[in-house]
Amino acid sequence: MLKIPPKKGRLLVAEPSILNDTSFNKAIVLLTEHTANNSVGFILNKPLAYNLNDLLPNIKCSFKIYQGGPVEQDNLYFLHRVPQLLSKSIAVSNGVYWGGDFNQLTELLNNSVLDTSEIRFFLGYSGWDKEQLGAELKEKSWFVTENDFENILSNDEKNLWKEKLLQKGGAYKIWANAPDDFNLN
Repeated sequence: MLKIPPKKGRLLVAEPSILNDTSFNKAIVLLTEHTANNSVGFILNKPLAYNLNDLLPNIKCSFKIYQGGPVEQDNLYFLHRVPQLLSKSIAVSNGVYWGGDFNQLTELLNNSVLDTSEIRFFLGYSGWDKEQLGAELKEKSWFVTENDFENILSNDEKNLWKEKLLQKGGAYKIWANAPDDFNLN
């Protein structure tokens, strides 16, 4: 099977071999940047027990916050589908954008202009230096796949990992239904 190289807009799917990694167990990471020097992305399927209003009381919005990754977990980031409403947005792929003017965003949220299918918030990000991601791909910690979801921000995060494993097929089909805690088996 042809291996897909990492690229901005593609997904990193955690291999079953890293199920004991607390940060990346069953993770799906959207790569928002991939250059010769580094890679940056956000874990799409790890909601936290916080909502936006818990972290920013001046914003009257209760959208979920997700664990973006283990780097800079005291910073808030966001992906969205509304670049026409947020200046300074950076295109990622498939109609998904990263960041933008936070003052505009605050106004949009406080006026209930956006819904959860248009934006997702993250504490922290996932990052790799120059050769780190390549080494992890060789170690089979990840496989790369296209972001073929119509709207990755509105998909049910609980099934993202399972869906990608089922699409990959073969032995991955067995792992797709693995319990979160093997001790319960």
